[in-house]
Amino acid sequence: MAISNLAIPITTPVAITLPTVSAPSLGNAVTSIIICNYHASTTATVTVYCGTAYSNTTMIISALSVPPGETVSLDQEKLVLGTSDNLYFVASVASVLSVTVSTLPV
Repeated sequence: MAISNLAIPITTPVAITLPTVSAPSLGNAVTSIIICNYHASTTATVTVYCGTAYSNTTMIISALSVPPGETVSLDQEKLVLGTSDNLYFVASVASVLSVTVSTLPV
């Protein structure tokens, strides 16, 4: 299992760096995504994209509200990402959200 972390620094989509998988692995299975609002008084929304680029067709979470000091855990469904796929995150407010992604090579 590997952990990747990202403080979402800007209000445009940014990719999280996922672990590099080696042959014969086909990619990464995302086992959980944890989004934390570490600001004391600012609510922010997060939008998440999954694929080789970000667009409306690759959006998997749209403007999920995360209140100040709260954490959202997304772990009910698993995503299998190919070697060229990635997760992209965008916040409504810069520098208030962090994301942790747990993956397993597949």
